[in-house]
Amino acid sequence: MRFKTDLKNIRTFSKLAAALNSLEKIAWIRLDDDTVRFTVIPEVGSQVWASLSADLIFDNYQLQSNEPANTINLELPLAPLQRALRSAINSHNANLRLTKKDGAPMLSMVIHTMTKDSGGPNPAAPHSRPADDDDDNDPFNNPSPFPTEPLELQMKREREKIITQDIPVRVLHPDTVETIMQPKVREPDVHIQLPPLLQLKAISDRFTKLALTTASTSSSSHNNIVTKDPKLELSANMHGSLRLRLRTETLDITSVWDGLENPELDPSQLAMPLEEHPSTVFREAGRDKWATVRVDGKDWSRVLSVGRLEGRVIACFSDEHALILYVYVPHSSGGVGGGVGDGGCCYLLRLVF
Repeated sequence: MRFKTDLKNIRTFSKLAAALNSLEKIAWIRLDDDTVRFTVIPEVGSQVWASLSADLIFDNYQLQSNEPANTINLELPLAPLQRALRSAINSHNANLRLTKKDGAPMLSMVIHTMTKDSGGPNPAAPHSRPADDDDDNDPFNNPSPFPTEPLELQMKREREKIITQDIPVRVLHPDTVETIMQPKVREPDVHIQLPPLLQLKAISDRFTKLALTTASTSSSSHNNIVTKDPKLELSANMHGSLRLRLRTETLDITSVWDGLENPELDPSQLAMPLEEHPSTVFREAGRDKWATVRVDGKDWSRVLSVGRLEGRVIACFSDEHALILYVYVPHSSGGVGGGVGDGGCCYLLRLVF
């Protein structure tokens, strides 16, 4: 079993690790000849199924195992990975390899950075000599028009600094990962491109904070210390509208975005004719036909941290069932896929129930 690679797009990789770490502390990574898959399945909350093209974050990619497509499955803690990537952001070279230390498997990240050292001797101060009669006639001996200044030489040399970060991992047997199955959901009723996630997160957090404050006040007045996390109601239609709503016993507030895009589906990737697809039915039903899901406010806020990846986000709503977010991560060339399920780009898949 062998895995060795250089890192590229380290900033994107670091943002991905940070987004995953905000949801769960442990991830399963599946490496094969072409793809890197990250899976995060917490006991409660959103599940993450991320699939990236290997050439998005790796270069000189070397992978070898006895499994089909040279597959290697690893379980690793996300916090050490995030710290190592953060250290490598400003490096001129970083590589990653699977190794063993004291018999335990490790992902070893070697980071090469350049540092500048200042130094070098200062020349000695000018020495004096006995005066003679010619000094008065020597214009260069007069300190007033030509004051003597010490000369200070600063020699700056670049030196390479090598940092090694070891990330403990567990190599998973193929029989173990067979039980890790991506959940199947029905075809979405609505698919819509979300507004900027940082904007959506700011409003969602405001709603959640308001709900918690109201609930705490109500609980105190009734001597009840139990406060449940608030649920946010997310709705979308096939006419470019997204609605975020909070409803409690004392509150009912709504924020609506209009003019959003409902991407076209690729008929070749559908299991049914396009005219029979649920989204077509919702489109023909008009603007008042909404698909709705309810999500935990705090969990939803953590999910929206994926906004740091700066990709295009398509939300797929299965009415009263599930919400799936496809986050399309652009390659370094800036190209991002066009339609839902576009195989030409990398995507991060999140499920919220």
